[in-house]
This record gives sequence, structure tokens and C-alpha cells, in this order.
Amino acid sequence: MKTFEDDTMTLLTLQITGMTCEHCARSAEEALTSLPGVQARVSYKQGRAAVETEGRVTPEQLFEALASRGYGGRLLETGDHEAVGGDDDGLSVAIVGSGSAAFAAAIEAAGRGARVTLIEGGQVIGGTCVNVGCVPSKIMIRAAHVAYVQAHHPFPGISHCTPRIDRAALVRQQQGRVEELRHAKYERILENDPRIDLIRGWARFGDAHSLIVQRAEGAETRIHADRILLATGARPAIPAIPGLVDTPYWTSTEALVAEQVPRHLVVLGGSVVALELAQAFLRLGAEVTVMARSRFLSKEDPALGEGLVQVFEEEGARVRLHTVPDAVRHDGHGFIVETSAGDVRCDRLLVATGRRPNTDRLDLAKAGVETAAHGAILVDDHMRTSVPHIFAAGDCTDQPQYVYVAAAAGTRAAVNMTGGDAALDLSAMPAVVFTEPAVATVGLDEARAAAHGLATDARTLDLEYVPRALANFETRGFIKLVAERGSGRLLGAQILATDAGEIVQSAALAIHNRMTVQDLAGQLFPYLTLVEGLKLCAQTFQRDVETLSCCAG
Repeated sequence: MKTFEDDTMTLLTLQITGMTCEHCARSAEEALTSLPGVQARVSYKQGRAAVETEGRVTPEQLFEALASRGYGGRLLETGDHEAVGGDDDGLSVAIVGSGSAAFAAAIEAAGRGARVTLIEGGQVIGGTCVNVGCVPSKIMIRAAHVAYVQAHHPFPGISHCTPRIDRAALVRQQQGRVEELRHAKYERILENDPRIDLIRGWARFGDAHSLIVQRAEGAETRIHADRILLATGARPAIPAIPGLVDTPYWTSTEALVAEQVPRHLVVLGGSVVALELAQAFLRLGAEVTVMARSRFLSKEDPALGEGLVQVFEEEGARVRLHTVPDAVRHDGHGFIVETSAGDVRCDRLLVATGRRPNTDRLDLAKAGVETAAHGAILVDDHMRTSVPHIFAAGDCTDQPQYVYVAAAAGTRAAVNMTGGDAALDLSAMPAVVFTEPAVATVGLDEARAAAHGLATDARTLDLEYVPRALANFETRGFIKLVAERGSGRLLGAQILATDAGEIVQSAALAIHNRMTVQDLAGQLFPYLTLVEGLKLCAQTFQRDVETLSCCAG
């Protein structure tokens, strides 16, 4: 866990005379902060300034700075600085971004009495999930599932048919639902909550206590805040493949709203976004080739990726593992993807090789905010950055890039910014890849457990031993449980199964509550359900599943 120490600062409170309006307060504030190492917040209502200095500036220099703007000042007792921005003004919180982390923080901070300003530079609010991520992709995946089932369901008494795909109609429905959810979950909140203001423009740090917002027309506004939250999200990362940037490639953003199904789609990437969209387009009728730098889901238990490769190939996809294009060209008619095994021609190319944090426009160095090498903001479990009053949450940080992690982090950041104490525990964080069968994981796999110095026992249960999977005639996949050797404490679960995302939360709760596999094996699970597979797998730590009756107790 990363922690950051506060820098030594001198706190002063000044009484300021001569101010006649809020503009005067901002003018006095600018005069004070123009001095080296000084941060200040001026309240016109209270006639006071809270000043933080690094000790190199004397009170006389502060008074001279005020006098240069026509104001007088005197030093009050140390400690009175807390009154500035107190009950009359309320704590001010500036949030850069308007996605899930930002809105969760804004709602929580406003509910705790803060004055909140959201700053958004894009054309729409709501961030990645609702606009170009989770919501549209899951709608597309569900539509592709329906198309696939019509042609490939396992029941001989029902005729099969190859559906006619109207991709444009699907996109219209998809984007209509996106707009509905964006209005209901984001725009309506702003309309109905007077405690939250929205400013349009791109923000960057002027100093550690202020943000400069550049509006579309070019004008700039400086915003001062007691606390600042960075929740700027992430965007697709584009690999440095020769020729790629000069071609009309897709990222997930373009792919999700494409109104035609490609004849042949090449997908670069072997992780979540790449695999979800590759299978969706495959099931909508495209010829699909997937090129992965190493293997599918390279950060997970190898069996999960191996299982998906088999599924993709059974459904007709071409999979090329350990393949990175040497170059990419577009000849006006299609793409030529050059590889060591020969050229591959396609009419569309989807680049889904990861995401990078949106931090390069923030001018973080002016605020002293530390980042990792790839630009992710470093935070501790309270979402604190290296600067005590600056917090960060969501995909722009070094935390896992999942919307529910972002929202949880935003809420906890707001609690901590407003005087509370809330940590984010990711030890039982579930994750889902919405392929079919889906991949779901929680906790530690065997390799991660070994890296933590834990000796483990593991069991894998193929879905052919799960009665509901047999009844569904869908036995592709497995459930794997990892336990601590000796104690039997459940450490992790890796699942490849239809609706794996609906199964994994039970395992997450078991890990969170430090249950053993014996505890799990003794729980009541409804029959026939896929989640019963957790119980059956837990039972295999002590008995042979083939000897159990249909509904094992």
C-alpha cells in the first residue's frame, strides 16, 4: 500500500480590508499566490485569507502583495485559518471529469455539505462506461448472442435459421439506450442537484490549489478549491506499429457504432475489449482474425485463455497468438497487416491493445502529483495522491480499470476529502470478461498466491459435472477454486462458464468473509443453478465428485 507524507507548511490567517466584492477576493487571492511557495484562499464574506507557505515568505511580503492591489491586511492568531471557507462558504471541491468516479464523488461530497464543481472538456458527460464502454458493448454482445443462438442452439426439435442482420437498426437501438441512461444517471442529477455545478472546458493545474479551465472559445477561468479530485478516465492506447497511425483503423469507440458488419475484421489484442468485440462481430457474421501479442488474457490463469481460444476457433475465428504486426498499410480498399507469417488482408482493423490514462493535459508537475511511468496517477487506498489535498479515482489512476472500482473509489475519495476515513479494499474484487462462455475471476490464482508466499491447494471442476450445465446442453468451461493449504481458506476463483459473472459474486463474498472451502461445500445452493458449481467444486477438495448423487448435500 502506497502512502504519502505531508510536506511541512506554515499556516497563516490574514484579516483583509478594502475588499468590496467577490472580484476583490479573487484579486487578493491572485496577489498572495503570486508569491513563491504560497497558496491562499480568500473569503470575501469573512474578510479573511487562509495562507499556506513553505516558510520562505514573511508576513510583511504578504502585506506588500495585498497593498499592490489596494488592500490592507493584518495577521490573526495561528489556527484561525480553519474558519476561512467554513460554514459560510462550505468546503469547496473541484472534480476534473464527469464519469462514474466523478459523479459518485460529486454526489457524496455534496451530500456531506461541500460545494462541488465538475469540470468536463468533452462534448458529453458520463465518461467511458455509459457512452463508449460497458453499456453499448453489452447491448451489442447481447444482440450477437441472440443471433448466434438462432443459428447454433443445441435443441434438434427447434429449427435453426441464419438471421438477417440490420446493423444500423441495432446501433440505433443501442445508442438510444445509451442516451436514456446518460440522461437518467448523469444529466438529470445535474439538473436536480443545485449543490453541483458543471463547467465546460479542459482543466490543467495552475498550481497545487488552482485549476485553469480553457473553454472551447479560448477563454480561461481559474478555479480555486480546498480539495481537488482527478477523475479523467482513460482512452485507447495505440501501439507503435509502423504505418498504423496513417490508416483508418478502429478503436472500440468506432467499432461500437459502426453501422455495417465488416466482411473480414482483424482484431489486435488478446484482453477484455478485444475478445468481447471480436466474438460479437464474429457472431454477427464477420470473418474474424485475432492477433494477440502473447496469449488470450495473459494476466490470468492460463487455462482461462486456453479455453477461450478453443471456443473462438470452434465458432470460426482465426487465432494467431504471439503475433504483433510488423507494419500496417491501407491501399484505399482495405488493410494489409504484415506479419512474420505473411500478410493478412481485411476491410476493417480494430485496435484493442489496452488503455492509457488521460493525464497528459493536466500539467501535473505544477501541482507535484506523482505518476507511474505510463502516466497513471499513484494513489493509496484512500485515493490520496502525493499531494495531501489532491485525490484521484478511476481509470486515470493505478487502480484496476473497472467502472465499479471507479465508482467505489470516487465515493471513498469524497468521504476522505470531507473529513471522513474510508479505504477501498480490492482484495476480493470480482472481474468479468463478457465473452461466451464468460470469464470471471476473484482473489488470487495459483501464481499470484505463490508470489504472496502462500502454499495452495486447487481443484478444477469441468462443467460437465454441473447439473444445470448438462440441462442447458452447454458444458464448455470449468470452475476452479484456490485454497490456502492447511487452513482451507478460500483464496480465489477462476471461472469459464456461461453467466460466469453471475456466479463469481458468491465466491467474492466467501473470500471477503474468509470462508474455507469446507464452509462453502456445506452451504445450501439452489438446484438447478450454475452457481451450484461452486459448492460442487468445493466438495472436490474432500471427495470425488463422480461419486456424488445428482443433488449433492
